[in-house]
Amino acid sequence: MTAPHTYDDLRSQIARRHPDLSDRLRRIAEFAVQHPNDMALNTVAVLAGQIGVQPSSIIRFANSFGYGGFSDMQQVFRSRLVAEAAPSYRERIASMHGGKARSNGGSPAAVLSQFVADDIGALEELHDRTTDRELQRAVAILGKAKSIHLIGQGRSFPVAFYLHYALSRLDLRAYLIDSLAGTAVRQAHMASREDAIIAVSFKDYSPDVVSAVEQATDRKVPVIAITDSPLSPIAPGANVCFEIAERRDRPFRSLVAPMCLAESLVVSLGQQLTARNS
Repeated sequence: MTAPHTYDDLRSQIARRHPDLSDRLRRIAEFAVQHPNDMALNTVAVLAGQIGVQPSSIIRFANSFGYGGFSDMQQVFRSRLVAEAAPSYRERIASMHGGKARSNGGSPAAVLSQFVADDIGALEELHDRTTDRELQRAVAILGKAKSIHLIGQGRSFPVAFYLHYALSRLDLRAYLIDSLAGTAVRQAHMASREDAIIAVSFKDYSPDVVSAVEQATDRKVPVIAITDSPLSPIAPGANVCFEIAERRDRPFRSLVAPMCLAESLVVSLGQQLTARNS
């Protein structure tokens, strides 16, 4: 096996092979995708402690992707770090407010400051990581669809609900899969190849959403996924997959970035429909 030379190639290989890895290597793969900076900067011993595995498992993980050892794989993570050397907005704001947050303890103002910094950082990451090609492809799929089916549960539900509301305001046939009485998969089965499904799910992934996407993929229904990782179970079968990473140290997921993406898709689709009808 030829070892990937770039971080993007390595990330793609990890996502593709993730289901076939052993439990221990899968745990390392998930950490590597979620914490690439740690992979670039920490020693094998430190990483083993963070992940909860033996150092030999990390070396075996690197070998399984064609590297002679962990240091060879680490160079790929370090090259990504060099390419993205400029601190993110989130990091800059956190640095500016760090002293204030510590001095104020858990005051409401400190909490607000941290949330604002995190959400601005999330929007910055969304802008940097989302390509025009992905957006154009998603809008093209939605523009051709006879009906658009929206599914999201738990904390993802507000994003699906907003999409249903906004698409309906465009006079499109939009259907919200509400999972009432456990019928999510059955409702999703109503979508045909001439339709499209937008599925929203973040870790821990809703089993109903995962099942709905899997059966839709089997029936060749176009799927647009909004999720948090290339290792997400709704990512592999999606025609377009938007990945919105989240901070793991927050008690719940912010919906600022997913809502911004949803609004962008709706407005772009509306502009396309207007141009088509003019």
